[in-house]
Amino acid sequence: MDALLRLLEEEVILLLMILLAVGSVLGAVRFKRVQLGPAAVLFAAIGIASLGATKGFELQVPEEIGILGLVLFTYTVGVVSGPSFFASLRRGWAPMLAVLATFVTVGGVGIALGRLFGLTSPVIAGTFAGALTNTPALAAATQRSGDTVGPTIGYSIAYLYGVIGMLAVSLVVLRQERSGEKGDAPLTNQTVRVDRDDLTPVGALVRRYSGQLVVSRLRHGEESPIELPSDWTVLQKGDLVGLVGPEDVVAEVAERLGHVSSHELVEHGAFDYRRITLSNPKLAGRTLGEIGIDETFGANVTRVRRGDVDLVAHEQFVTQLGDRLRVIAPRRTMGAVTKHLGDSERGLSDINPIGFALGLAIGVAVGIIEIPVPGGSFALGAAAGTLLVGLVFGRMGRIGPIVVSMPNSAANTLSVFGMLTFLAYAGSRAGQGFAAAISSDLGWKIAVIGLAMTTLAAVILAGVGRWVLKMDPRELAGVIAGSQTQPAVLAFANERTGFDTRVGLGYALVFPAAMIAKIMLAQVIAVL
Repeated sequence: MDALLRLLEEEVILLLMILLAVGSVLGAVRFKRVQLGPAAVLFAAIGIASLGATKGFELQVPEEIGILGLVLFTYTVGVVSGPSFFASLRRGWAPMLAVLATFVTVGGVGIALGRLFGLTSPVIAGTFAGALTNTPALAAATQRSGDTVGPTIGYSIAYLYGVIGMLAVSLVVLRQERSGEKGDAPLTNQTVRVDRDDLTPVGALVRRYSGQLVVSRLRHGEESPIELPSDWTVLQKGDLVGLVGPEDVVAEVAERLGHVSSHELVEHGAFDYRRITLSNPKLAGRTLGEIGIDETFGANVTRVRRGDVDLVAHEQFVTQLGDRLRVIAPRRTMGAVTKHLGDSERGLSDINPIGFALGLAIGVAVGIIEIPVPGGSFALGAAAGTLLVGLVFGRMGRIGPIVVSMPNSAANTLSVFGMLTFLAYAGSRAGQGFAAAISSDLGWKIAVIGLAMTTLAAVILAGVGRWVLKMDPRELAGVIAGSQTQPAVLAFANERTGFDTRVGLGYALVFPAAMIAKIMLAQVIAVL
């Protein structure tokens, strides 16, 4: 055993691969329909590193490798979530405020319990960082207090339950969906008969519902041929129109215009209906309005499938390589539309190296900028910096000729690898002092305070998210992971939901605010 541990201490790449392999095997084990998934890498690393520490071996993944994994993870999460993130900002302030209020409450409870148990401020600050699993907060508390021992002990003991507790509450939240919660309304296709006498332009109707509605087809009366309407097409009484959108939106529009019709707007002779994969790199990152297949080919895009989620197509929708576009076009032009969009699976895992490297470089640079605050300064860190840049680049799609978005498949692959690498690093670091910390005189006191902090944060976030903010369970699971700034919780939620984009959106929505709040609060607690 000693020979193996010595080899792992000397060969850090071999150590990393073994941690990834052992953790992945454990993560695949299912117990009562529950499996940890990628999060098991963290616990495997803690266990193996603790075993090595008890025998005098330092089994630790180098920090540089861990940070590389972290920035790969946060940047790709940002790129994938960027288009949805900025569209959600109008309602995103409420979850952010809820997260900030939760941290202030948790910090106050931690200080009160710490004083009751006779703990020093640096130890309480480290316990706060561990309970909310935030390494930059630990670094900030250590620097501000000048104590390298106290914060680390508090962090090491509180960290493990900080992950387990949030994994448990994420499971509870997601199981609420299994009990009948449907989340976002699925897209539907409905034919509606117009009963109104007033003339309604299609463009005005679509704009009224802010990108949640597509008018796909139109027939004036019973015998007229089917048309593909434009923004200037006017709906008249007796028209049959095809609507695509969320069920609740389509139902509201149907009631506004007239009534649901049993007729089907299908005319196989004139039009073709096809789902086409966007693989033309020249079009990636452009909006559907800029691509302009309606003007060029007389075609309509009614919905876009990204990953496993159908999204409503609208003029401002920013496309990505790998998007599958549901197209209705005249049969004579469908071939040209298909050729224009690409419709090839080859190259969908390719990454534009210039845009990818540019995004990572700018993100890391943003993370090291010192931001002055009363009494000192703080930096966002590489994780928050790359996440913010990823969000912006994901929304922009391209900068001039450089494509800065990524195909979903490539982004998810890099995200998982980066996340696993960081979890192996974090677990090996926490495991070094875990056995000694848990057996110290402070061990049980820190464990109780850490448990109280994590549980309180989990209960408040889950309760406020579900019953006050009425959040979808999948997005709430992402918010919980983002508030904890914990890749293991996000990995677990992604695994349970099949990488539903709502999980990543919730994570990206609160992560930057959560990171900043934890860093600042840890410094305040450390000097009280």
